[in-house]
Amino acid sequence: MPYRRLPNTDSARLRAMKKALDLSKDIPPFRLAFTMKTLVRLQGIFPVFENAISHQRQNLINQAEKAKSNQEAARKARLYITHFLRVMNMAITRGELPAETRSFFGIAPEDAGIPSLTTENELVAWGKRIIDGEEYRIRRVNTPIANPTIAVVKIRYEKFLETRNHYKTISRRTSECVNQTSELRLEADELITALWNEIEASFSALSEEEKRASSEKYGLVYVFRKNETAHTDLSPTLFEVE
Repeated sequence: MPYRRLPNTDSARLRAMKKALDLSKDIPPFRLAFTMKTLVRLQGIFPVFENAISHQRQNLINQAEKAKSNQEAARKARLYITHFLRVMNMAITRGELPAETRSFFGIAPEDAGIPSLTTENELVAWGKRIIDGEEYRIRRVNTPIANPTIAVVKIRYEKFLETRNHYKTISRRTSECVNQTSELRLEADELITALWNEIEASFSALSEEEKRASSEKYGLVYVFRKNETAHTDLSPTLFEVE
């Protein structure tokens, strides 16, 4: 015997509910194969669930776009900070700046290496340290480091902070949407199960084949096992991969 397969994607869930709602517009309530209570629940959850899915998808698109912008801004900030430190180290090597210059940036005078800027947190911390250190050094009437100047480095750093904050905001919103949709998905699954149970029960007096054919008109999906042969044309399946 074929078995009933409940929808397992959001698009399929929406189609299952919409099929029942569309039929309710053409069939009088007392002739529907499901109860008025279930119809009222469908009318309530369908638009909310549909809107939640749409909102989640848009937020996921925005998050992906912001992620690219954030990665590019981080790359540029990392590049300028690295170049600034390399220029300083070369000036120290040439004797144009004393090794103690590194102390303004929280770096040991004998340390000619570039600090790790791999993570965003490291980039945030070192960026602030380098900018504050150079600005303080200049106020002490020291010759500014150039190519790049700290002003240029600061522009790239602040752009990174801006895109990072935007990305964190949209990520937080997306997470909230995902959680909301997950809760609605559970409610939709429970409702569709109850709906399909009512539909099948209303046709319980019919033969199995007639019951299945009548239920399919309401959007129910039946799947034949590999060793079975369908005797009737099945409706488009609600089982799919998104």
